[in-house]
Amino acid sequence: MIRPGVYEYEIQAKMEHIFRREGAMGPAYPSIVATGENACVLHYIENNQVLKDGDLLLIDAGCAYDYYNADITRTWPVGNRISSEQRILYDLVLQAQLAAIEKVQPNLPFNAFHDAATRTIIVGLVDLGLLKGDVDTLIKEKKHKAFFMHGTGHFLGLDVHDAGLLRNPDKTWQPFAPGNVVTVEPGIYISPDYEPEEGQPQVDQRWRGIGIRIEDDVLVTETGHEVLTAAVPKVLNG
Repeated sequence: MIRPGVYEYEIQAKMEHIFRREGAMGPAYPSIVATGENACVLHYIENNQVLKDGDLLLIDAGCAYDYYNADITRTWPVGNRISSEQRILYDLVLQAQLAAIEKVQPNLPFNAFHDAATRTIIVGLVDLGLLKGDVDTLIKEKKHKAFFMHGTGHFLGLDVHDAGLLRNPDKTWQPFAPGNVVTVEPGIYISPDYEPEEGQPQVDQRWRGIGIRIEDDVLVTETGHEVLTAAVPKVLNG
């Protein structure tokens, strides 16, 4: 269904129909179906715009099954082509996500996967000239928030943002434990009206209006992790 001329709500309706048809209780949360620059809005739920050739489509959705919730994001090209800028940013987000997933391990602190994603994204944005400065300084000053403004993930279970202790009383991070399930969802969002902070470079128009997120649900096991949503493709062809 992902083709020019289709409306976001048509994609949503078909997807949620499949949720119910396959035995789910329905959507776990309001489905995000965001084409083009709508993907730069983190919790976009209007879902009323038409898909256009050359844009990307970001879907953040999941179903509730037996009271447990899924939370998955994938980003697709709408037409038969993807621009070099879209592909570069997509590959960077995927690289960041894979680095973050490797840090979802028993006894590693909860912040380790966010730190891995953040560093990967900042290094990539510096290489592209979209950020300027020393990588460690940019991380310390949270300059990534201009393009990656949310956390890398959250606990998942009976609630979409499930309860869980992240920090100890001394403010140190809690480690992952076997049985934890978390989302891993880095993204890059370059608003069409982005204005850089002082000292940061202007962003060429060809990068603007691109929003990309890739999200999987990951179980912490006794010896590592299992990507529960691994059957949903995320590597671009070609």
